[in-house]
Amino acid sequence: MTSGPEHLDASPLRPHEELALHGERVAAPSARSSFAIVLFVAIGIASGLVALFTLGESAGIDLSLPLTAAGVAVVCYLAATATGIRWMAWAWVGISTVIVVLAELVDVPRLLALVVTGAILAAIAFARRRDEAFRQTAVALVYLVAGTLAVLVDPRLGLAIAGLALAAHAAWDVVHVRRDAVVSRSLALWCIGIDLTVGIGCLAAALLV
Repeated sequence: MTSGPEHLDASPLRPHEELALHGERVAAPSARSSFAIVLFVAIGIASGLVALFTLGESAGIDLSLPLTAAGVAVVCYLAATATGIRWMAWAWVGISTVIVVLAELVDVPRLLALVVTGAILAAIAFARRRDEAFRQTAVALVYLVAGTLAVLVDPRLGLAIAGLALAAHAAWDVVHVRRDAVVSRSLALWCIGIDLTVGIGCLAAALLV
């Protein structure tokens, strides 16, 4: 039996868990699958709240939070694409965090470190002719442009842009949950929770502070 988050990605169906649709038999979500969806989204929301309140109490909410969150998300998707191993997205949550911490220790901008890491992973994905290489790299470039714009404009406007961009990434997560491809379904569900929570929190901070 497979262990870890991956075992929740699979949802074996029993005979009574099928529905008729246009004369065909289609699978209905099992109770275990529904529980997994709620669980990982809830964990993502909790993770986002911890990030918001921890940074809000210390240094305050600024551009670094949504940009770092978006950068880590993009790197995780690129890592799974480059390796062709879906659970590598989970591994790269930790690896990306280490990269951010090390960048801070050696006085290198964390976003620069994430951009370089993403570029290397994208190059590997293209070199290995991965089917998702173009799509994932295109999304990464969109976030690079959004991040650059957020840095260049007024800080409050930049925080709003970055917050909206991060929240919008939840839609990309939903696509991968429905496709059940590229990254682990559990990772995409977790990302939905954290992207929406941190993104909306940053947008609120920009508008209300």
